[in-house]
Amino acid sequence: MSSTIFGPVPSRRLGRSLGVDLVPYKTCTYDCIYCQLGRTTCKTSQRREWTPPADVLEELPGKLAGEPDYITLSGSGEPTLYLRIGELIARIKEMTDVPVAVLTNGSLLWLPEVRRALLQADLVVPSLDAGSDWTFQYVNRPDPAISFETMLEGLARFRQEYSGAYWLEVFLIGGITTTEQEIKHLSDCLERIAPDRVQLNTVTRPPAENFALPVPQDQVMDIASKLSVPAEVIADYRHVHAQTRFVATAEDILRLVQRRPCTIDDIAEGLGLHRHEVLKYVEDLSHQGRLVAEGQNNRLYYKIPSAPMTNLT
Repeated sequence: MSSTIFGPVPSRRLGRSLGVDLVPYKTCTYDCIYCQLGRTTCKTSQRREWTPPADVLEELPGKLAGEPDYITLSGSGEPTLYLRIGELIARIKEMTDVPVAVLTNGSLLWLPEVRRALLQADLVVPSLDAGSDWTFQYVNRPDPAISFETMLEGLARFRQEYSGAYWLEVFLIGGITTTEQEIKHLSDCLERIAPDRVQLNTVTRPPAENFALPVPQDQVMDIASKLSVPAEVIADYRHVHAQTRFVATAEDILRLVQRRPCTIDDIAEGLGLHRHEVLKYVEDLSHQGRLVAEGQNNRLYYKIPSAPMTNLT
C-alpha cells in the first residue's frame, strides 16, 4: 500500500500541516465544479475502511519529526467516508500532543455516527459553497443521498454537539455564488450554523470545470462586509514557503520543469511527493511568476515562462 501520510505541507490556515489521506484518490460525496483535483471518479456516500488504522499509526511517528502544527485528515477525497475515522483520531491523540484537524466538505455530518466520530478532533473545518438547493446541485453535484437541507442541518447539529474549534469555509465562484440573492441565502445559512469562524475562499488553481471562475479580491472583501456574521478572507500563505525547509522542494520542482513541461502527476512521481504537496508548491511558484500553466492534449502542463511546449513524451 502507498503512503497515506504526506508533508508537512504549507497551509494558509494551519501553518505546517501533516496530511493524512484516508480514501482513494477522488473518492468523494461531491463532484464540485471548482475542485483542483479534477472530476470525481467515485462519487459515493457509502462509508468504508480502505486501510486499517494500525497502518496509519505505524507510519505516523516517523513523520512527526517534521514538526507539524497540525495533523490534518483531508487528502484526495472526503475523509468522513473513512469508516474508522473516529477511532483513528482517538489513537492519534494518544500518541502525540500535535492537534488534529479535519478538513471536510461537511456532507455527512447529518449522520449521528459521523458527528460522534469527529468530537475528539481539535479543529473541524467543513465547507459551505451554496445558500440554496439549486446552487448546491449546480456547484457541488452531490451524491443523490445528500440533499441541501440534509447537509445544512448536519452542519448546524454538529455545532450544537462539538466543543472544539469550528471554522466554516465558504467557497465563492464568480457569477454563481456572488449574486445578491445567493449572498443573502448564504448569510441566513451562516446564522443557522453559527461557526466560530467564517473564511471566504475562491478559485486559485485550475478547476475541474473551466466555468468555475475566481472572484476578485476586492469583491470577496465586499461580500465579507455584507454577511450577517463576521467573515475573513483567507490570507495568502506564501510566506510559509520562505522557510528554508520548503525552499529546496520548490527549487527541485523548477529544475524538473526546466527539463520538460510536467503535469502535477509528473512532478509527484518524479520527486516522490504527494499530489497535495505538489499543488501547494506549484500554486506558490505560479503566484511568483516562476511557473505558468498551459493545456495540451487535454492535460495541464506547468513550465518555465516562455519555455516551449516540447518534449512531452
